[in-house]
Amino acid sequence: MVSHGAGGGIDAADLEALRALVDDGWTYVRVEQPWRVAGKKVATPPKTLDAAWVPIIASLMGGRWALPRPLVVGGRSAGARVACRTAVEVGADAVLALSFPLHPPNNPDRSRAFEAQLVLDAGLPLAVIQGEKDPFGRPEDVRAELGAAPTITGVPGTHSLARGTDQVLAAARAWLATLS
Repeated sequence: MVSHGAGGGIDAADLEALRALVDDGWTYVRVEQPWRVAGKKVATPPKTLDAAWVPIIASLMGGRWALPRPLVVGGRSAGARVACRTAVEVGADAVLALSFPLHPPNNPDRSRAFEAQLVLDAGLPLAVIQGEKDPFGRPEDVRAELGAAPTITGVPGTHSLARGTDQVLAAARAWLATLS
C-alpha cells in the first residue's frame, strides 16, 4: 500500500513501476492523498495526511475483503513520511520508502530522519530507495543518519526516480523477498 508525494499523484513513474509486484503475488494498492482528491495542488500539513491515511488502512485491512498480510506500507517522498509516522499505528509489518525526503534541499540541518527512525525503533523492516542525486538527501546521507539498520538502495536519478524505475522495481522486489 503506497501513496504519492506532495508534488504529484499516484501516477508517478516509480509508483507505476511497482504495479509489477502483483506478478510476484503481492497485493498492490495506491492511495491518493485527500488534497489531491479534493482537487488541490498543494499538500496539507503532515498531521492531516496521517489522519486520512490511518482510517484508509484500517478500512482496507478489516472486514470481509481485508487485504492479506504482511502489510507493507510506503510511498514516495511525503507518502514515505506518512508511512513511517503511522506504521506502528496501522499495524504495518514493514515500510518501503521511495525518495525519502531526509531534509529540505540545501538545508541538511532540518533532518527528518526521526520519522524513519520511528520504524526502526519499532523493530520493523525499513527499505529506502533513494536517487543517487536526490537534493532531499542522497543514499549516503540517509545511511549516515540512520546507520546500517534499514536497507538503503541508491538508484540513478534525482528525487523523482523517473529514470530509474527498473532499478526501483528490482530493489523493491529484492527487499520484499526478504520479508516472505
